[in-house]
Order: sequence, then structure tokens, then C-alpha cells
Amino acid sequence: MPAKKKPAAARAAAAKPIVSSVAVVVADRENATKWYTEKLGLDVIDRMEHWVTVGRKGRPGVLHLCQTTEFDPNGKLEPGNTGIALLLPGKDFVAACDALKAQGVEFVTEPEKADWGWWASIRDPDGNEFTVGPAS
Repeated sequence: MPAKKKPAAARAAAAKPIVSSVAVVVADRENATKWYTEKLGLDVIDRMEHWVTVGRKGRPGVLHLCQTTEFDPNGKLEPGNTGIALLLPGKDFVAACDALKAQGVEFVTEPEKADWGWWASIRDPDGNEFTVGPAS
């Protein structure tokens, strides 16, 4: 019996990419790894000679910590908004932000309620800024 062909909508959904890794440029990969794991509570997903990714074990999507000097000894960081959004789990977004503050995370924008929902922004030690919002 020949295999049934999936409907076009199912084939189209299966063809959509899933974001796997987003690069974040850092001055020192080991210091950055420590900050992302100790301050944000992320897990080290993969570690090789020049490759460290952090994220949540068992969940899609990781941040690839790229040490700029490994590719260009005179490479400069470009601090500012990365355009990357991080989602905080839990029912109380402000409490989740307070927990990050207690861990020493710098907030560029304090938690704020907009007409579309809660948001804030944080900065890592290299000046990379991330928008944060509630996961639920």
C-alpha cells in the first residue's frame, strides 16, 4: 500500500524553520558563560573549543556566545539592543524581574505595563541589551 501524502498545509508547516541559535558577541566567552548561567539561570547546552551555547535543557533555542577576538584580534563589541527577546516563566512578571535584580542583573528599562502587555530590558556585562517579557 503506497504511503499517503500529507496535506499541503501539513507539508508547509513542516517546512517552516525553527530558530536554533542566535549569536551574541562577547568580550570573554568564559565570563559571559558565567553571567548567563549564574545571573540568568540558563544552562550550558554545548561547549567545545570555541563554542559555548546557553539556553534551557530540553527546550529549543540557544544563545551562541561568540568571543569577537577569536575571529578578529582587534574586533570591537557593538553594545546595544540585540533585538533578542527573552521570556521569563511564572505568573508574576514583576516578581521574576525582582529575582533577576537580586541576582545582580542590570535593568535598562524597569518592568513596565504597556497596552499590549508587560516588558522590561536588561543588559549583560558586554553591553548587549535584551527585551524581556512574560512567557505566559
